[in-house]
Amino acid sequence: MAGEIVVVCADEDPPRSWDASVFLAGAASAQPTEAPWPSPAIALLTERWSAGRLVVFVPGSRTAWEASLTDLVIVWAPCVPEAAWHDSQRMVLGIPPGMPGGRELAERAAVPVATSLSATIAAALDEIGEGARREGAEREVPLLVWRTSSFRRWYTAQRGAGNALLGARVVWTFRARPGTGAVFFWALHVRVHVAAEDRVKDNEVVISRPDVSVVALYRRGASRDATTVILVREFRSPASTPDGNVHELPGGSTLKPASPVAQAAEEVEEEIGLAVEVSRFRVHGSRQLAATMSAHHAHLFSAEITAAELDRLRAGAGRPHGVVRDSERTWVEIATYREIREANLVDWATLGMLAEALSDL
Repeated sequence: MAGEIVVVCADEDPPRSWDASVFLAGAASAQPTEAPWPSPAIALLTERWSAGRLVVFVPGSRTAWEASLTDLVIVWAPCVPEAAWHDSQRMVLGIPPGMPGGRELAERAAVPVATSLSATIAAALDEIGEGARREGAEREVPLLVWRTSSFRRWYTAQRGAGNALLGARVVWTFRARPGTGAVFFWALHVRVHVAAEDRVKDNEVVISRPDVSVVALYRRGASRDATTVILVREFRSPASTPDGNVHELPGGSTLKPASPVAQAAEEVEEEIGLAVEVSRFRVHGSRQLAATMSAHHAHLFSAEITAAELDRLRAGAGRPHGVVRDSERTWVEIATYREIREANLVDWATLGMLAEALSDL
């Protein structure tokens, strides 16, 4: 069944709702016998689109890089405007054979590239899939962000509190590895009506990423302060610590479908080399880590390790662990709860999770 195509020119208002939107950025036809741009692209979209309403913005006074109502920019041109690369996560590039262009830049930015208009449109529709119905200000949240579980939970929580999204602008998106498809980090400058206070808040950016699963592994001591805790040391670029590393509990996230507890066990094995059965984990729930900045949550688990496991970790503390393809290199650190507190070894979020995990000791 054919979907609905709505073509919007520069001086026209777009519909109040849609399932997907694209901007057609292109050049004049290379051959005099060809139909003028963007007619061939619109014809291909009309032929192939079959899911809901697709809005097609065509070139005019507005530009694709400034339009907030665009899920994807389809570029069919011998050259790509410099500004396009600022938001290349939302771009599909078509370069006619034999023409110079941004092919090398596109490959570095993991932008899909095609050499025919038909293949370019096919790549764009693959990116869009069936789209997702959005209305009003929701249209300003592009599909690559809308589809993330982190955005869906944030938006569900805001609506549950009675708040309304009045506007959104993508500040940036980031894929952990080129070509992975899914967005890892995203940032939206949002405008929200706060129902409880009947006012509009519009001076903040929401940042989020996939939730993390974190495990507090410990060996009980004579007191809570004497309890031994397993940490990992890792270089992370945002660290503002004396040694440039973060010191934290084993943990991490994934873009693959996985339960938090299964992810927790996987992270422990990857980051410290210890296999721990999920049946040994205690569940402490899920909370935000830095609610004034990031919307993502940490799922906290804990488990007491055996004396033999602690000995194995001590013996292997000089060997690195981690996932090489993710540029992850971690080192086992072992310290008492008192040493962790008094040496300012971890951040407040990690210290809070440890306090919760060890609260009944």
